[in-house]
Amino acid sequence: MIVSVSSRTDIPAYFSQWFMKRVNEGYVYVRNPYYPTQITKYLLNKDVVDCFVFCTKNPKPILKYLDQLKAYPLYFFVTVTPYDKSIEPNVPHYLEVIKDIQYLSKKLGKHNVCLRYDPIFINDIYTIEKHIHYFDEMTSLLEGYIDDCVISFIDLYEKTKRNFPSIQEVSISQQKEIAADFSKIALHKNIRIKTCAEQIDLSQYGISQEGCISQRILEKTIDCDLKSQKSNPLRKGCHCFVSKDIGEYNTCMHGCLYCYANEDKQKVITKFQQHNPFSPLLIGNIEKDDIIKQAKQESYKERQLSLDI
Repeated sequence: MIVSVSSRTDIPAYFSQWFMKRVNEGYVYVRNPYYPTQITKYLLNKDVVDCFVFCTKNPKPILKYLDQLKAYPLYFFVTVTPYDKSIEPNVPHYLEVIKDIQYLSKKLGKHNVCLRYDPIFINDIYTIEKHIHYFDEMTSLLEGYIDDCVISFIDLYEKTKRNFPSIQEVSISQQKEIAADFSKIALHKNIRIKTCAEQIDLSQYGISQEGCISQRILEKTIDCDLKSQKSNPLRKGCHCFVSKDIGEYNTCMHGCLYCYANEDKQKVITKFQQHNPFSPLLIGNIEKDDIIKQAKQESYKERQLSLDI
């Protein structure tokens, strides 16, 4: 099983202590986001967890726990963007995050960490030229530390438009212009660019639609072939390997205006205050009406038997 930590919230940044408690106790409870009284129990041990995949804008709080996690393969997606505090109020400066990526690469290996430059949007301040400048700077600092980079363009969900009313879509021609320049920059630094859940085909610029958590990436991280799994992605065009997310929506305190996982600021604050680092649930505790079911879990590793003849 691949465990996502997490696409719903930034667990490394805000809930590292809780996550380590769950790993040490060997299980976690995950509340169904659509049917709140339904809770799934996942075992967290080496027999069933093939890899922990972390998604974060600030990996620093979890760095001190890496040695305690060395029994597990780890893969980090670290999002680095150049936006200011008016757009990303609580995200560390991008140069500080890049230092943490360099540390992760030295500690785990460059195959185990990926730069995410997303979402890309354009306005009077963050022009195409500015994005090219920042991408060149970031990848220059990360040359030799990473192999892969994922880019994506802003998706205008209703909650995004509500929280960030001045946001604008990036046109197809603008996407192609950015892709062409990013590709040239990355090529000189031996960095592969790919997209995930993007409808536009950018293969003419050497950019693949492989997806974030591809089977290729995971097999390199785990150093083992994986059994192919049938996936049912939430987003059209997503080619990621199947994983189980242990996070919860409306709990990330970064406060990014474009965030798709948060509905509104007050709801996030309210839920964040309900976090109990000693609870098996990320937010809150078990209630009397809750129904807990044990998940069916298995390792996806291919095991070859050696036969003595």
